[in-house]
Amino acid sequence: MTTDTTPGPDRSFLFVLGSARSEGSNTEILARAAAEQLPAGVPQRWVDLNEVSLPDFQDGRHETTLWQPGDSELALRQATLEATDIVIASPLYWYTLSAQTKRYLDYWSGWLAVPELDFKARMAGRTLWGVTVMSHAEEEVADGMVTTLTHTAAYLRMRFGGVLFGNGTRPGKVRNDERAAQRAKTFFHGEAPLARFPYEDAAAL
Repeated sequence: MTTDTTPGPDRSFLFVLGSARSEGSNTEILARAAAEQLPAGVPQRWVDLNEVSLPDFQDGRHETTLWQPGDSELALRQATLEATDIVIASPLYWYTLSAQTKRYLDYWSGWLAVPELDFKARMAGRTLWGVTVMSHAEEEVADGMVTTLTHTAAYLRMRFGGVLFGNGTRPGKVRNDERAAQRAKTFFHGEAPLARFPYEDAAAL
């Protein structure tokens, strides 16, 4: 017996683009190739972090003066909370996420500290995905990025769908990666498992 795990109309995807390139990002090309496989009825929202006026995150969780979010932060936060599936599309920079993407995730720390937002509880059960293109053919060099996304999902009790890898350096080169193109066709169709920290897996043995 087979189970159809193709996302249905009750799902909504937020694609967060974190490339340092203003256009021609290989990672965006690969992410859009995967998104094309989603059913027509599944909403997609695309956010390019280069176009979001988001200052560096300031951690004020233990200060008496409350952080006042700007319009861009509020819009990004609302988009995050409205999505059932969040796709982090970041090139591999120094073997981890881009600065733009890391800053976005840093803001999650601040949203966790807003009592009325209930961010952690509302994110639980949703799915986090990753898409990245790198110059290395050896995917293990991206273990740092995978760990960051896996542990982020585990902390929030989210599901983690894994990372779609592609190879390319110059703009558009990822289109020559046939293996990535094949993976993109079914990347979002699998059922993502609940993310777990390594120590949780060890305790279950």
